[in-house]
Amino acid sequence: MNEQLRQAYRLAASQDGVLLTSQAYGCGLSVPNVARALRYEGWTQLYLGVWVEPGRPVDLRLRLLAMQLKFPRLVASHSAAAELLNIWTVGPSAVELTNPGRRYRTRTPGVRVHKAEVGEHEVTVASGIRVTTVLRTVCDMLLTLPLHPAVIAADSVLARRRASRQSIADALSAPYARRMDVGAARRALALTDPESGSPAETKARLEIREAGLFPESQAEVHTQNGRVRRLDFLFRAEGLGVEIEGYAWHGSRGAHQNDAVRFNELARCPGIRQILRFTYDDVFRRPQRFVRTVQEALRRLRG
Repeated sequence: MNEQLRQAYRLAASQDGVLLTSQAYGCGLSVPNVARALRYEGWTQLYLGVWVEPGRPVDLRLRLLAMQLKFPRLVASHSAAAELLNIWTVGPSAVELTNPGRRYRTRTPGVRVHKAEVGEHEVTVASGIRVTTVLRTVCDMLLTLPLHPAVIAADSVLARRRASRQSIADALSAPYARRMDVGAARRALALTDPESGSPAETKARLEIREAGLFPESQAEVHTQNGRVRRLDFLFRAEGLGVEIEGYAWHGSRGAHQNDAVRFNELARCPGIRQILRFTYDDVFRRPQRFVRTVQEALRRLRG
């Protein structure tokens, strides 16, 4: 390996494995031979003019880093920012960026660039990537996503106290938002619940509500020994509790045991006649069956 290639490797290592073709020229590699030399060494061409060193796994963060190295003005936004900021999303996150001030046209496969106003106060850094802030990201998602995914994203931010409903409502009054469907965004915001515990719980609440059912959310009940427990949903008059299991596993044998003890305590609470338990897949992949099961249980308990 010659010195020019060694210099290219060192530069890429300082950039998490990403190297621009223009940077390779600066390392002394001749213009006609850059692509040939890098391919021979096992480098992957990620985008036009962007390379990834051998053995480096390509994930969303690396793709965003590559785009920001090539176009420093771009800010990761929407679902990409949501993933880096740990905001709940439904489905895989895309390589989405916003270009403040002027349009950037790209034919790069798998990359979407939005044109919108983004102030420096709306930009932060997450995992080494310039991203829109939590508040701006949740507003973008409320403005662009269908109802259920938008509410899920907003619930994530509210449940973790990373923004308030009022601060989100105020942010939706910004000039950039007025060119979009702010009315739909505000309707989605009105359906949020800061006590939601998971994306599946939010999805379940929305499905139940659309079926005309309005249980208590995060309802407090008292066990036989006086301990306070919470049910995800409770139809108190009928004595029907509904529990939604999150996507993640319990994490340990002890956590799984505690969950079983909790369920048994709930089942013996005064006033509880039946508890239904549903999984992530039940509410996301089989929502009609989920709602129908709840409705049938309510009919039986009403007698």
